[in-house]
Amino acid sequence: MCTELRRTELGRAGSLPPKRDWIRSDAKFLPGPTFFLDKTKSNLKLKIQQSTVVKGACSYTMRQFFSNLRRTAPSAWTVPPKVRNSNVAWSFDSICARCRLQQRRQFTQSRQLTDSLSVVDHPAKLVRVNQKHGPGLIILGCWQVQRLDWKTKLIAKFEDRLVRPPLPLPPRVDPDAISEFDYRRVYATGHYNHEKEMLVGPRMRDGEDGFIVVTPLERGDDQSTVLVNRGWISRKHMAQKDRPEGLPRGEVTVEGLLREPWQKNMFTPENKPAEGKFYFPDIVQMAELSGSQPVWIESTMTPDLLQFMACEAKGIPIGRAPEVNLRNNHAQYIFTWFGLSFATSVMMWMLVRKKPNEALRRVRQNRNW
Repeated sequence: MCTELRRTELGRAGSLPPKRDWIRSDAKFLPGPTFFLDKTKSNLKLKIQQSTVVKGACSYTMRQFFSNLRRTAPSAWTVPPKVRNSNVAWSFDSICARCRLQQRRQFTQSRQLTDSLSVVDHPAKLVRVNQKHGPGLIILGCWQVQRLDWKTKLIAKFEDRLVRPPLPLPPRVDPDAISEFDYRRVYATGHYNHEKEMLVGPRMRDGEDGFIVVTPLERGDDQSTVLVNRGWISRKHMAQKDRPEGLPRGEVTVEGLLREPWQKNMFTPENKPAEGKFYFPDIVQMAELSGSQPVWIESTMTPDLLQFMACEAKGIPIGRAPEVNLRNNHAQYIFTWFGLSFATSVMMWMLVRKKPNEALRRVRQNRNW
């Protein structure tokens, strides 16, 4: 059976579709204006209107094309953004190009996935040097064991000093020997010099902003003046006129702990003694300003909630509790480092025992692993 078709525009205007897009092998595109169906190779001719021929040929061609390509990915039939909602007709060449592009992307992604799996499974450096596991985590765990032993002994030594009876503070104190008497209970008698009082802060206590009150204690009788950390007051009692009950007059006896004050960190600003602003206790600087020895005594109080509330309301400094407040978190660090070491050992054992699949085996052979 021979069918003669008029030349039609199925793609771009004026262009002839490629041969692979023709549906029937015996169809021919001729410049004639009519469509003839020669069934018996005789003079029987059937004339069909041009519009009907074009419409039927396009419909038949599209049905055959989409039925043969239904097994491809659905994303290949998504309308491109530039063509969507436009009046431009699609061409068969553009659809085939999108199919080829989709297949190329899937092949590239599968190849990249295979490469990444092979690298994760057996990194090149570990295979070449034949070193599967390092002792770094075990070393850190052993180091924390030593730190835990050191910190436990240090806290025990300080607690032993706390239970001993207080010592009278000597007339002159050697600043270099203070480290040997850290957390040692002492007492001293003298007069507070409130004119040279210094506020260190701000410091938080129970969610409220405040300051640490540092007052020189003048002992007299050829005895040195020392710095006393009297305790914490709220910000609303910064001015001395707002806390008259917190300024004891006359001779007082102070009992506290001989301490080395805390040091500044990288976020703490520098002190401004000329403006009376101290952000951390620099005892050398504060001793020069007040004319005292660089000796730091922290006043202590028995923990009592009602007493603390009364002192805070009156502006009386709240002293610290007589206890060791050193952090000891080394047991947690030991568990962390040894736990990570055990976990990584199990992961390495699983990787070594894992049987590679066919894709990984191909990649390793191609790369000479």
